[in-house]
Amino acid sequence: MKMTGYSYHGSELALFKEARNWKAYYRQFIKNYLGTEVLEVGSGIGSTTELLCQGSHKRWVCLEPDPILAGQLKQSIETGRLPEYCELKPGTLLNISHYERFNTVIYIDVLEHIKDDHAEVKLALNYLKDGGFLVILAPAHQWLFTPFDEAIGHYRRYSRNRLSALVPKNLKCISIRYLDSGGLIASTGNRFLLKSRMPNKNHIVLWDKAMIPLSKVLDPLFHYLMGKSLLGIWQKKV
Repeated sequence: MKMTGYSYHGSELALFKEARNWKAYYRQFIKNYLGTEVLEVGSGIGSTTELLCQGSHKRWVCLEPDPILAGQLKQSIETGRLPEYCELKPGTLLNISHYERFNTVIYIDVLEHIKDDHAEVKLALNYLKDGGFLVILAPAHQWLFTPFDEAIGHYRRYSRNRLSALVPKNLKCISIRYLDSGGLIASTGNRFLLKSRMPNKNHIVLWDKAMIPLSKVLDPLFHYLMGKSLLGIWQKKV
């Protein structure tokens, strides 16, 4: 789990950088659980950080094991693209002092990249304050696993049961819901009909501008029981 010399081989960070509708959509479900001190595991190039850290935070730690991505994060903080309360920590959870505690620990499309996700979540809970929140957003449905998932370093996709099984029973489940039913419909068509291996920028723009507004209508109608992504929020009991 300790990623010495870790290098990220995915290509989706730049592709999804402009998926602002999607990021704004899932932000509405987690914004109330982003406390004053947040640990974001796997901050990547900081595009998600930029859209999420818009509240009254005192400290936002961007944890990133890839040295190239960490360098981009450092530049974003120094140039003011990210708020001054953002702080770069190169490495993994094993590089965070065991004395550190946060109101919220978040994994946004990160846990699927970690081989031992059980050990990762168990370790993450050590950094949560009592009453703090664990937030996980991950791709849903193993039957949707494609060469694209493999190419960008995904080990798996998640179901509600699989994601819930990672979290110890002493944490209270606030919510666990599927999001982006419109994207699920499109992905299912691609998986079994078009069989496109890799999305391009045009695909991402179309999905973000057409499918996400559709999902915002369909998801509540389906009671958040279907979708291309899975969002879980848990609270550490006092």
